[in-house]
Amino acid sequence: MPEEQPGRTRSGTEQPARPQTGRDRLLGSLRRPSRGQAIAGVLVGLLGFAAVTQVRVAGQDDDYDGLREAELVQALNGLQAASRRAERDISSLEETRDRLNSSSERRSAAVEQARTEIATLGVLAGTTAATGPGIRITVEDPRGTLNLNHLLDGIEELRNAGVEAVEINDQVRVVAQTSFEDDDAGIRVDGVVLGAPYVIDAIGSPDTLAGALSFSDGFIDDVEDDGGSVRVQKVDEVEVSVTLRPAAPRYAEPVPGQ
Repeated sequence: MPEEQPGRTRSGTEQPARPQTGRDRLLGSLRRPSRGQAIAGVLVGLLGFAAVTQVRVAGQDDDYDGLREAELVQALNGLQAASRRAERDISSLEETRDRLNSSSERRSAAVEQARTEIATLGVLAGTTAATGPGIRITVEDPRGTLNLNHLLDGIEELRNAGVEAVEINDQVRVVAQTSFEDDDAGIRVDGVVLGAPYVIDAIGSPDTLAGALSFSDGFIDDVEDDGGSVRVQKVDEVEVSVTLRPAAPRYAEPVPGQ
């Protein structure tokens, strides 16, 4: 008995093909995916992976999600306590800074005041050179008739007028302990023999110093009456460069703590 062939009837005639349904086309596309379908599948997979990752990250961003109310209150109290400790630390550091600044300012002011006093005392004691406005006095003695009393009178008038530094002939610094003696060659000042003309440089108020020497029967009149002459020049800047070496006291001692 002959076998029947597909698509043929027993009589040997071909039967018409059955039309494909939507299910048949879907199954066929799944068995043989096109290139576009493969790419679309990959993209869908990547999109899903990204969505899962985003959800996980979002869940990690907020550490307090899922905590109970009591736990949240405890966490808040801990943060507030840490904030108060930080504020106390900041306040303590600011107080320390203020104390250091105040102490440093007081120390700087004391040091500056001490430096000023040392400089002032150095000028008055003759141990420091000085410069400033003042006068230059030139005393001529053509007949050799002047003596130490004339110079002493002039120095005393300058002191009374507030002179701050005095120098004679660029050789001798005049201070409270300066000695004057007559000498055959002139006048001996602190052991140094000086001869005319006597040039006295004095630092102080030019007008006040000049006025102290020129009043009636004062220094200038006395010198001129005894055959000498005096010329007074007001100078914007007088330089007194001779300095003295301070002598160590023989009897006096500084008071401790002063």
